[in-house]
Amino acid sequence: MLFSSYVFLFLFLPLTLAGFFVIGSRGRKEAAIAWLVCASLFFYAWWKPAYLAIIVCSMLFNYAMGRLIQKSSRGRFLMLSGVAANLALLGWYKYAGFFAVNLNHALGLGWNPPEILLPLAISFFTFQQIAYLVDCHHDRSGEYAFSHYCLFVTFFPQLIAGPIVHHREMMPQFELGAAFRLKHDDMAAGFTIFTFGLFKKVIVADGLARYANPVFSGAGDGLALSVLEAWGGALAYTFQLYFDFSGYSDMAIGLARLFGIRLPENFNSPYQAASIIEFWRRWHITLSRFLRDHIYIPLGGNRKGETRRYLNVFATMLLGGLWHGAGWTFVAWGALHGVYLMMNHAWRRFAVPGARGSAVAGVASRVATFLAVVVAWVLFRAESFAGAVVVLRAMAGFGKPGFSEFSVNHLAEWDDAFGLIGMAAGIAWLLPNTQQIMRRSRPILTEPEAVSQRSPFRELVHSQTLGWSLLTGVVFAYSVIGVSKGGDFLYFNF
Repeated sequence: MLFSSYVFLFLFLPLTLAGFFVIGSRGRKEAAIAWLVCASLFFYAWWKPAYLAIIVCSMLFNYAMGRLIQKSSRGRFLMLSGVAANLALLGWYKYAGFFAVNLNHALGLGWNPPEILLPLAISFFTFQQIAYLVDCHHDRSGEYAFSHYCLFVTFFPQLIAGPIVHHREMMPQFELGAAFRLKHDDMAAGFTIFTFGLFKKVIVADGLARYANPVFSGAGDGLALSVLEAWGGALAYTFQLYFDFSGYSDMAIGLARLFGIRLPENFNSPYQAASIIEFWRRWHITLSRFLRDHIYIPLGGNRKGETRRYLNVFATMLLGGLWHGAGWTFVAWGALHGVYLMMNHAWRRFAVPGARGSAVAGVASRVATFLAVVVAWVLFRAESFAGAVVVLRAMAGFGKPGFSEFSVNHLAEWDDAFGLIGMAAGIAWLLPNTQQIMRRSRPILTEPEAVSQRSPFRELVHSQTLGWSLLTGVVFAYSVIGVSKGGDFLYFNF
């Protein structure tokens, strides 16, 4: 069920909220949790009920493993066994077909491997439960009833595409009695954050998709692109992906806040980053945290010398690319970011200190980082290496000037495209992000990063006033009008 759908906005969400607070206000905390778990499972099953069994079995297995790990003297062995079982489940559904097809092609085996449909959100709920097992082994997770564990996994605001949450971050909030009483401040803050996210998704991201999709589809079909078309398509996708996923994260954070729950931050203006290292500290923060804690550090991190550090960085990003999709373009995207990070670490080690401190160097760093990210997104989005080469070749200046016949036939109103790209760039580069605007309401678990004193928008802070209420209402109404034209969230594919 999409957050940006009428059935969610005007049926599922109101009924779920009403049931939770009506039950909770009568002091029946366990019944309220059970209601929210059932509603979340219904939310998950809306797409394909048959896959409900997978998430339920996964929860039963991991809850039992967690309890055993906490009580057994062989906790490490049990933890590793549980992680392996989770990775096996993820590997079967997400990668079995990919490896079978490639093995078949490489060895000429003549197989006809069956198509395995990827269960919705399997990457996210698997990673979340792997983190839970590790926390159990390190005694960082308390003991909770099975219904509480089910809520940790299935809580619908963050179930489908994150943020990836640790058990110790979310469940203690549900232990507080105040979490079951409706609070007007939480409702106001949650609705405003959700509205910002809905606008990002429905108006900005889906608007940009109209220009990005035909360019990459045309490139995949081998059609020649002009320089402007290639850059237009690449930039349209760059901002589409940003506003689609950061919009989803805003909606998840806003929805959780309606229930009085604060989730961790997932985006912190990543296109304002001055280096690739900084970019990955700002983009999909909870995934970066997971990759750092469960791949990079166990591999040795930076504790075994510079050469080993670079190899660990590269391996982590390679696996991060494969996590995003079972395809060689995703592997190449991860490898490219691994090379970027190795170069960034080398630059920090050997660069002349003065070369990194000037205002000109700061601007140049931001521009270079953004362009490097755009180039990598072409690999991420392209349907094949051949399609990526078509786009990158045209971006490098080897395409025709102006607009080709492809543009006339497939992409109308390019002036509107660049206008929308310009608006998206202005929001991403210049404005404070949602958490910064909402900082008086403490929107996330941590304190939002302070807005730069040099920013002309540093005073843009939400407050519970009539003006902000009217603005939020107008933005929500405008976004709702566009809901009928919306598409799926891009990260549902991962």
